[in-house]
Amino acid sequence: MTAIEQTEARPRGTRLPRRARRNQLLGAAQEVFVAQGYHAAAMDDIADRAGVSKPVLYQHFPGKLELYLALLDQHCEALLQAVRTALESTTDNKQRVAATMDAYFAFVENEGGAFRLVFESDLTNEPAVRERVDKVSLDCAEAVSEVISEDTKLPSEQSMLLAVGLCGMAQITARYWLGAGQQIPRDAAAKLISSLSWRGIAGFPMQ
Repeated sequence: MTAIEQTEARPRGTRLPRRARRNQLLGAAQEVFVAQGYHAAAMDDIADRAGVSKPVLYQHFPGKLELYLALLDQHCEALLQAVRTALESTTDNKQRVAATMDAYFAFVENEGGAFRLVFESDLTNEPAVRERVDKVSLDCAEAVSEVISEDTKLPSEQSMLLAVGLCGMAQITARYWLGAGQQIPRDAAAKLISSLSWRGIAGFPMQ
Protein backbone atom coordinates (compact mmCIF):
# COMPACT_ATOMS: atom_id res chain seq x y z
CA MET A 1 0.00 0.00 0.00
CA THR A 2 1.40 3.41 -0.95
CA ALA A 3 1.50 6.41 1.34
CA ILE A 4 -1.28 8.06 -0.65
CA GLU A 5 -3.46 4.95 -0.45
CA GLN A 6 -3.00 4.99 3.31
CA THR A 7 -4.38 8.54 3.53
CA GLU A 8 -7.59 7.46 1.83
CA ALA A 9 -8.36 4.72 4.30
CA ARG A 10 -7.51 6.08 7.76
CA PRO A 11 -10.24 7.72 9.88
CA ARG A 12 -9.15 10.39 12.35
CA GLY A 13 -7.85 8.98 15.60
CA THR A 14 -6.55 5.67 14.28
CA ARG A 15 -3.27 4.82 16.05
CA LEU A 16 -0.43 3.83 13.76
CA PRO A 17 3.20 2.80 14.27
CA ARG A 18 5.51 5.78 13.86
CA ARG A 19 6.84 4.74 10.45
CA ALA A 20 3.36 4.06 9.11
CA ARG A 21 2.13 7.41 10.43
CA ARG A 22 5.04 9.20 8.80
CA ASN A 23 4.27 7.54 5.47
CA GLN A 24 0.63 8.48 5.82
CA LEU A 25 1.52 12.11 6.50
CA LEU A 26 3.87 12.18 3.51
CA GLY A 27 1.10 10.81 1.31
CA ALA A 28 -1.33 13.45 2.50
CA ALA A 29 1.27 16.18 2.06
CA GLN A 30 2.02 15.05 -1.47
CA GLU A 31 -1.62 15.31 -2.46
CA VAL A 32 -1.91 18.80 -1.01
CA PHE A 33 1.39 20.11 -2.39
CA VAL A 34 0.72 18.72 -5.88
CA ALA A 35 -2.79 20.16 -5.94
CA GLN A 36 -2.07 23.56 -4.38
CA GLY A 37 1.66 24.19 -4.66
CA TYR A 38 3.92 24.87 -1.71
CA HIS A 39 2.93 28.46 -1.04
CA ALA A 40 -0.84 27.89 -1.06
CA ALA A 41 -0.68 24.70 0.99
CA ALA A 42 -1.22 24.94 4.73
CA MET A 43 -0.31 22.52 7.48
CA ASP A 44 -4.00 22.57 8.45
CA ASP A 45 -4.87 21.22 4.99
CA ILE A 46 -2.30 18.44 5.31
CA ALA A 47 -3.45 17.47 8.80
CA ASP A 48 -7.07 17.40 7.65
CA ARG A 49 -6.20 15.29 4.62
CA ALA A 50 -4.30 12.83 6.82
CA GLY A 51 -7.08 12.75 9.40
CA VAL A 52 -4.83 13.86 12.26
CA SER A 53 -4.48 16.88 14.49
CA LYS A 54 -1.83 19.50 13.81
CA PRO A 55 0.12 18.52 16.97
CA VAL A 56 0.45 14.98 15.55
CA LEU A 57 1.72 16.40 12.27
CA TYR A 58 4.27 18.57 14.09
CA GLN A 59 5.48 15.57 16.08
CA HIS A 60 6.83 14.17 12.82
CA PHE A 61 7.76 17.33 10.91
CA PRO A 62 8.71 20.62 12.61
CA GLY A 63 7.43 22.73 9.73
CA LYS A 64 6.05 22.86 6.21
CA LEU A 65 9.47 23.19 4.59
CA GLU A 66 10.83 20.12 6.38
CA LEU A 67 7.80 18.15 5.24
CA TYR A 68 8.27 19.32 1.66
CA LEU A 69 11.97 18.45 1.72
CA ALA A 70 11.24 14.97 3.06
CA LEU A 71 8.89 14.38 0.13
CA LEU A 72 11.39 15.81 -2.32
CA ASP A 73 14.14 13.56 -0.98
CA GLN A 74 11.87 10.53 -1.33
CA HIS A 75 10.96 11.21 -4.94
CA CYS A 76 14.39 12.35 -6.07
CA GLU A 77 15.75 9.05 -4.78
CA ALA A 78 12.94 7.17 -6.56
CA LEU A 79 13.80 8.82 -9.89
CA LEU A 80 17.52 8.18 -9.50
CA GLN A 81 16.89 4.55 -8.61
CA ALA A 82 14.59 4.15 -11.62
CA VAL A 83 17.28 5.49 -13.95
CA ARG A 84 19.97 3.27 -12.42
CA THR A 85 17.69 0.24 -12.66
CA ALA A 86 17.03 1.01 -16.32
CA LEU A 87 20.74 1.27 -17.07
CA GLU A 88 21.48 -1.97 -15.25
CA SER A 89 18.58 -3.90 -16.80
CA THR A 90 20.53 -4.90 -19.92
CA THR A 91 23.93 -4.67 -21.59
CA ASP A 92 22.30 -3.85 -24.94
CA ASN A 93 22.77 -0.10 -25.30
CA LYS A 94 19.76 0.40 -27.55
CA GLN A 95 17.60 -1.24 -24.91
CA ARG A 96 19.33 0.80 -22.21
CA VAL A 97 18.29 3.98 -23.96
CA ALA A 98 14.72 2.70 -24.30
CA ALA A 99 14.57 1.65 -20.63
CA THR A 100 15.94 5.00 -19.47
CA MET A 101 13.45 6.99 -21.54
CA ASP A 102 10.64 4.83 -20.19
CA ALA A 103 11.85 5.38 -16.63
CA TYR A 104 11.27 9.12 -17.05
CA PHE A 105 7.89 8.62 -18.71
CA ALA A 106 6.81 6.25 -15.93
CA PHE A 107 7.95 8.71 -13.25
CA VAL A 108 6.00 11.54 -14.86
CA GLU A 109 2.92 9.37 -15.43
CA ASN A 110 2.69 8.26 -11.79
CA GLU A 111 -0.78 9.23 -10.60
CA GLY A 112 0.55 10.82 -7.43
CA GLY A 113 2.05 13.67 -9.44
CA ALA A 114 5.40 13.47 -7.64
CA PHE A 115 7.23 14.70 -10.73
CA ARG A 116 5.71 18.14 -10.16
CA LEU A 117 7.63 18.42 -6.89
CA VAL A 118 10.89 17.55 -8.68
CA PHE A 119 10.52 19.25 -12.07
CA GLU A 120 7.83 21.92 -11.54
CA SER A 121 8.30 23.06 -7.96
CA ASP A 122 7.14 26.56 -7.06
CA LEU A 123 9.86 26.68 -4.41
CA THR A 124 13.05 26.55 -6.45
CA ASN A 125 14.11 29.92 -5.00
CA GLU A 126 14.60 28.06 -1.70
CA PRO A 127 18.27 26.94 -1.63
CA ALA A 128 17.53 23.56 -0.03
CA VAL A 129 14.99 22.76 -2.76
CA ARG A 130 17.16 24.05 -5.58
CA GLU A 131 20.07 21.98 -4.31
CA ARG A 132 18.02 18.77 -4.32
CA VAL A 133 16.50 19.39 -7.75
CA ASP A 134 19.88 20.19 -9.27
CA LYS A 135 21.49 17.21 -7.55
CA VAL A 136 19.02 14.61 -8.83
CA SER A 137 19.35 15.96 -12.37
CA LEU A 138 23.13 15.79 -12.06
CA ASP A 139 23.09 12.34 -10.45
CA CYS A 140 20.86 10.90 -13.19
CA ALA A 141 23.07 12.42 -15.87
CA GLU A 142 26.20 11.08 -14.18
CA ALA A 143 24.73 7.57 -14.13
CA VAL A 144 24.09 7.80 -17.88
CA SER A 145 27.45 9.46 -18.48
CA GLU A 146 29.31 6.56 -16.85
CA VAL A 147 27.79 4.13 -19.34
CA ILE A 148 28.54 6.39 -22.30
CA SER A 149 32.13 6.94 -21.20
CA GLU A 150 32.73 3.26 -20.51
CA ASP A 151 31.36 2.11 -23.87
CA THR A 152 32.65 4.88 -26.18
CA LYS A 153 35.80 5.95 -24.31
CA LEU A 154 34.80 9.57 -24.87
CA PRO A 155 36.32 12.07 -22.42
CA SER A 156 34.24 12.52 -19.28
CA GLU A 157 33.29 16.10 -20.21
CA GLN A 158 31.86 14.98 -23.55
CA SER A 159 30.10 11.98 -22.03
CA MET A 160 28.50 14.18 -19.40
CA LEU A 161 27.27 16.70 -21.95
CA LEU A 162 25.65 13.93 -23.98
CA ALA A 163 24.09 12.47 -20.83
CA VAL A 164 22.64 15.82 -19.78
CA GLY A 165 21.12 16.13 -23.25
CA LEU A 166 19.57 12.67 -23.10
CA CYS A 167 18.13 13.14 -19.60
CA GLY A 168 16.85 16.60 -20.44
CA MET A 169 15.13 15.28 -23.55
CA ALA A 170 13.55 12.49 -21.52
CA GLN A 171 12.04 14.61 -18.78
CA ILE A 172 10.92 17.53 -20.98
CA THR A 173 9.23 15.32 -23.56
CA ALA A 174 7.61 13.18 -20.85
CA ARG A 175 6.16 16.28 -19.20
CA TYR A 176 4.95 17.62 -22.55
CA TRP A 177 3.36 14.25 -23.31
CA LEU A 178 1.47 14.26 -20.02
CA GLY A 179 0.42 17.90 -20.35
CA ALA A 180 -0.83 17.33 -23.88
CA GLY A 181 -3.26 14.73 -22.62
CA GLN A 182 -1.32 11.51 -23.27
CA GLN A 183 -2.63 11.39 -26.83
CA ILE A 184 -0.06 8.68 -27.57
CA PRO A 185 0.11 5.58 -25.32
CA ARG A 186 3.04 5.77 -22.91
CA ASP A 187 4.90 2.83 -24.41
CA ALA A 188 4.64 4.31 -27.89
CA ALA A 189 5.65 7.78 -26.71
CA ALA A 190 8.69 6.51 -24.84
CA LYS A 191 9.65 4.34 -27.80
CA LEU A 192 9.42 7.32 -30.15
CA ILE A 193 11.75 9.42 -28.00
CA SER A 194 14.12 6.51 -27.42
CA SER A 195 14.36 6.03 -31.21
CA LEU A 196 15.33 9.68 -31.60
CA SER A 197 17.85 9.40 -28.76
CA TRP A 198 19.36 6.18 -30.10
CA ARG A 199 19.83 7.63 -33.58
CA GLY A 200 22.00 10.29 -31.99
CA ILE A 201 23.96 8.35 -29.40
CA ALA A 202 24.54 5.39 -31.72
CA GLY A 203 26.69 7.69 -33.84
CA PHE A 204 29.40 7.37 -31.19
CA PRO A 205 30.84 3.88 -31.81
CA MET A 206 31.75 1.53 -28.99
CA GLN A 207 35.46 1.14 -28.35
